[in-house]
Amino acid sequence: MDTTQIFLKNKEEEQDFLPLQGTDYIEFYVGNAKQAAHFYKTAFGFQSLAYAGPETGVKDKVSYVIRQNKITFVLTTPLRTDNEIADHIYKHGDGVKVIALKVDDATSAWKETTSRGAQSYLEPKVMEDETGEVIMSGIHIYDDSVHLFVERKNYTGLFMPGFVKWDSRYNPTSTGLLFVDHCVGNVGWNQMNKWVKFYEDVMGFKNILSFDDKDISTEYSALMSKVMSNNNGYVKFPINEPAEGKRKSQVEEYLDFYKGAGVQHIAIATSNIIETVTMLEQRGVEFLKIPPSYYETVLDRVGKIDEDLMPLSKLGILIDKDDEGYLLQIFTKPIEDRPTLFFEIIQRKGAKSFGKGNFKALFEAIEREQEARGNL
Repeated sequence: MDTTQIFLKNKEEEQDFLPLQGTDYIEFYVGNAKQAAHFYKTAFGFQSLAYAGPETGVKDKVSYVIRQNKITFVLTTPLRTDNEIADHIYKHGDGVKVIALKVDDATSAWKETTSRGAQSYLEPKVMEDETGEVIMSGIHIYDDSVHLFVERKNYTGLFMPGFVKWDSRYNPTSTGLLFVDHCVGNVGWNQMNKWVKFYEDVMGFKNILSFDDKDISTEYSALMSKVMSNNNGYVKFPINEPAEGKRKSQVEEYLDFYKGAGVQHIAIATSNIIETVTMLEQRGVEFLKIPPSYYETVLDRVGKIDEDLMPLSKLGILIDKDDEGYLLQIFTKPIEDRPTLFFEIIQRKGAKSFGKGNFKALFEAIEREQEARGNL
């Protein structure tokens, strides 16, 4: 490596003051963690991993940890009222509290982000047991949501100190879900650019894609979105805000029912979306339905694909392309009684985009659901 290459490499490392290795886990605050864990195991194919609660010395809450391939969910419930977790659930309903990010140095991550303007949520904290140590720190993001930075290079345990193995005879088979592709946040009116700047200035992210109300609109509603990505592309956060329309947009509905900004949906990758969605449907997961007319012209727009169109049409899987290839995606209906959090299942066949060509069909499908709820 010559001196020029060394200089460029050092410059790149210097600029990436917050190197991220991906999503460590996502924590949900829920009204009944035991039942929520059963739902995610039954419907989505997660496996029991770890537990913390009164039996492990935790007196104010319980947490069940479930995993499928590289996806780890933590489901946490308070055991009493008058605390942060209970207040969060009362205000927002079940939803995402924590997006935890893997880092090599949690102390550095906290110092770098707080020195750039982030509000501290958790100062660097060392947790130890007989299998090593985990260091965690955290910052606030939009509304009541937070990022935790998790350093576990000196840890060989199951999940983290304070948790014990959750033995369960009931562990349904996997549905082929692999890893978190991206997490989408909904923020309030005229707040998108504020949070874009936050991710740029505080976390060193870049705005890699932007969609305005001309890109994402129907006859009745519209929204705007910008996609933020860290330097290596392992972590991506699209940020949505409402735009003016004739009726209430899906983002407005979310904000009304969630009572603030928060995680709208989690996109999870699969290597065979037809098999995965078939299994999810068989287990009771409900998806948005796309009219058959969508499939009459979709191949004219995206060109040749490897899959047969018939099963994609039957399942309601959307298709889009970019310069790198194509992608297949589908969206669940909200998985809470409040029309807030939902999931996206995505299979990328080279494409690095987010399905711009599907926005109209997708949003019309969402509007049909909104109308049925009386919220359009």
